[in-house]
Amino acid sequence: MKKPTHIHILGICGTFMGGIAAIAKQAGYRVTGCDTNVYPPMSTQLEAQGIELISGFGIEQLNLNPDAFVIGNVVTRGNPLMEEILNRNLPYISGPQWLSDTLLRNKWVLGIAGTHGKTTTASMLAWILEYAGLNPGFLIGGVPQNFDISARITESPFFVIEADEYDTAFFDKRSKFVHYHPRTAILNNMEFDHADIFADLQAIETQFHHLVRTVPGNGLIVSNGREESLHHLLQRGCWTPVERFGCDSGWNIDADNTVTLNSVNQGRLDWALLGEHNRMNALAAMAAARHVGVSGALSLAALSEFKNVKRRMEIRGVVNGITLYDDFAHHPTAIDTTIAGLRHKVGSARILAVLEPRSNTMKLGVMKDALPGSLKEADLVFCYSGNLGWDARGALAPMGEKAVIEDDLDALIDAIASATVPGDHILVMSNGGFGGIHDKLLKKLA
Repeated sequence: MKKPTHIHILGICGTFMGGIAAIAKQAGYRVTGCDTNVYPPMSTQLEAQGIELISGFGIEQLNLNPDAFVIGNVVTRGNPLMEEILNRNLPYISGPQWLSDTLLRNKWVLGIAGTHGKTTTASMLAWILEYAGLNPGFLIGGVPQNFDISARITESPFFVIEADEYDTAFFDKRSKFVHYHPRTAILNNMEFDHADIFADLQAIETQFHHLVRTVPGNGLIVSNGREESLHHLLQRGCWTPVERFGCDSGWNIDADNTVTLNSVNQGRLDWALLGEHNRMNALAAMAAARHVGVSGALSLAALSEFKNVKRRMEIRGVVNGITLYDDFAHHPTAIDTTIAGLRHKVGSARILAVLEPRSNTMKLGVMKDALPGSLKEADLVFCYSGNLGWDARGALAPMGEKAVIEDDLDALIDAIASATVPGDHILVMSNGGFGGIHDKLLKKLA
């Protein structure tokens, strides 16, 4: 297949496909794309790079006559444009496969996998390599504030990628990460998630083991030493050296943020990030960076200047002594750790947790029984139940009067504003736009 000069991306506004669009444009391709949800921040980022966006999946887009259609996993059979591509036998390829075949073939790929922490750890690792002068390329499912862009391609041999276990495309049900062939692979954790495509944890473990099978013998697997699920995974077979973090026989960190490698002091982690999960993310990033030649001391210096990712405990505003945060947490474990991190920061001040159960797993209600436990550190909980297929009031009933459930967004905003007093911390958690709740709430509070 000749190297295409023009690709048209279906589902371009997802964080992953938008990242592919950005680096394809940087690599010299003509890039166009379409989606049903053409909105910021991805639309703004793409348009700023001169990428033409089309709203919807109309078949008139075939007149663009691209060399290949690159298909995002949001596209399903029945999509009118996709159906016509199939009917006419036009060339199409999944996003991960296209990325692997065209841009990653000669790169040292550093892939970050796990149920939680992928975006933050990938951002840390990319920044460490940048700080060390290695000028890495990267594709991250968020916008690291040290770079203000989610993806770039460079002349550097190093490429950092968020290695997602979600499926590749409607015609390729393997996880995205099997396409990347990392030489350095981070395994942060492994829990049940994505109930829309995985039957159970065993099914997810099988996909993770497919990833393990692709890491070469001269590579490195960086694995969370505190996760029994990862021990079990690697017992299925591993052909690559393993370096663990979160334990004394590997990378570890104490209560004073002193980092050790095999009990040898590497220095102190001096930063403003919250939570044990971020300390573990830092250890993983340091281990991976060391594999490409960056010392522990240099990694720690880089992390002292790490600015985190947009939508990861990002302060959206302070009004009348009330602080509003935006966070991407949408899995009970992530919700729990996010609130715990904020609790550690604010002490006895009130935390108002605002939740939109929006992910496919959440919408299915598979994890609804775990929600009360994950929200226990919050003083008040506000849940948006619009478009849910399960009873949020019943699920959060164990929380009693601490929980307020509304299926109307304006009513939810009114309830939050009425309950808030100066000194409160409002933590909004969603993996979507949540109807612009952040700006609406700040306006209401003002």
